[in-house]
Amino acid sequence: MPATIMIMPELPDIVVYIEHLRARLIGQVLQRVRLASPFVLRSVDPPIDAVVGKKVIAIRRLGKRIAIGLEGDSFIVLHLMIAGRLHWKEAASVLPRKYALTAFDFATGTLLVTEAGSKRRATLHIVQGEEALGAHSAGGLEIMDADLTTFRTVLARENHTLKRALTDPHLFSGIGNAYSDEILHRARLSPMTLTHRLKEEEISALFNAVHTVLEEWTDRLREQAGANFPEKVTAFRPEMAVHGRFGKPCQVCGTAVQRIRYAENETNYCPRCQTGGKILSDRSLARLLNKDWPKSIEELEERSRR
Repeated sequence: MPATIMIMPELPDIVVYIEHLRARLIGQVLQRVRLASPFVLRSVDPPIDAVVGKKVIAIRRLGKRIAIGLEGDSFIVLHLMIAGRLHWKEAASVLPRKYALTAFDFATGTLLVTEAGSKRRATLHIVQGEEALGAHSAGGLEIMDADLTTFRTVLARENHTLKRALTDPHLFSGIGNAYSDEILHRARLSPMTLTHRLKEEEISALFNAVHTVLEEWTDRLREQAGANFPEKVTAFRPEMAVHGRFGKPCQVCGTAVQRIRYAENETNYCPRCQTGGKILSDRSLARLLNKDWPKSIEELEERSRR
């Protein structure tokens, strides 16, 4: 998949964003808010001017949202969606006309929010009080703080495919398309396996994979950014095992990575590591190929040799 395709920042990306924001914003007074795109602001009460002149006292994560807490129990809630990104610029920097959504000016620098592409999906809300802030949380389990028992209970709440369960923000907080692929590959589980059919050892493997993958990638992104504000936030990285690697060899067994495409997303998996050699049906390709759709690695490799 081309590197220009944007994917929503997930838990590791958001955690590293927040660490850098805390280092730069805690204790700073918000001097000005500049809206380059009026569509990004999705709330009117309190007005956006209500946060100007207040000191930043906390920054936290709500799933894939970033909440900036200010004096007086006020919060700026940012949801970057798919193509939204954060940048740290010199104070009072000029806003780039094409991509800028909004800018928050501090004496020490400017927090710039941009969004690539023509669709404007990123959102900004100004809320007052913890109760109003809580309305922006989907309520999913904070998996990094959970034990196996709690994880098992949440996983069994609905009978979904593993891919859908992991990416459901009402079940699990902060996991999206990219890292769910990596987690399932690490656990050696099919993305299409139903949660109610999991064996106890598979639940344990999934739980361990969630923790390991998210911890590894948070550490990796933290190290890559170093002291610099993270600018290369993308879900397509060469170190990934399967995500964004359709047609490339699995980094464990060398089998060509396969995918299932739907809407604007896709699931990437290794048929040898995760599905017992079975090629999962991609609806659009299956309709096109009909009876020629390969059912196994062997069939797929045979066709590629013709």
